[in-house]
Amino acid sequence: MSSSIRKTPEVRPQDFAGVRDWVFDLDNTLYPRHTNLFSQIDQRMTSFVESFLQLPRDEARAVQKDFYRRHGTTLRGLMLEHSVDPDAFLEYVHDIDYSWIDPDPALGEVIAALPGRKFIFTNGDRKHAERAARQLGILDHFEDIFDLVAADLVPKPAAATYDKFLGLHRIDAAHAAMFEDLARNLEVPKSLGMRTVLIVPTNFEDTFGDVWEHEGRDGDHIDYVTDDLAAFLRSLG
Repeated sequence: MSSSIRKTPEVRPQDFAGVRDWVFDLDNTLYPRHTNLFSQIDQRMTSFVESFLQLPRDEARAVQKDFYRRHGTTLRGLMLEHSVDPDAFLEYVHDIDYSWIDPDPALGEVIAALPGRKFIFTNGDRKHAERAARQLGILDHFEDIFDLVAADLVPKPAAATYDKFLGLHRIDAAHAAMFEDLARNLEVPKSLGMRTVLIVPTNFEDTFGDVWEHEGRDGDHIDYVTDDLAAFLRSLG
């Protein structure tokens, strides 16, 4: 891990002893960023914006990233500012090749061994989450998938979306842990009393992805940082 990331203490299993619900983001969390799967989605989002708004590709790219930063997802920006059909957008951007993800039986074993329920909480849609988790070989270990549609198309980090998720599954935040690759998406969980773990790429570099995505990674709302989810979970046993 890069020295630019705040050092977190060695994991203490007792910190997670009371956890009954384990909440995982999907993209670049359950499957690692180096698979580069999300690059396919990213490029298709640019293509959708290019076609829908009739923009040159470089301008479409800039609009896409602006929506993502200001609204949490590109889709949210398109809905609020251009009344796009969300179903058409989600279907288009998730028409990708999932074979880029390598099955991860070791991750499946440690997730299965965790005490209590496990959830996927994603800003993508259920179909995308199911395909990715199935390719990883871990889909059957999860109680449910809470996707963008279940969140009424309001993405993380909106506080109302976390409240809806916790309420739907009757989760006590004081007995839950959340794993995410975006630091800003861990602020609300921490404020609610959840344990928070930030997932970073192996050999983390500031230039990996959009620089702003890494803002807040040294915040006190992050309890632990790891670049190996399976190893981290294994250390809790």
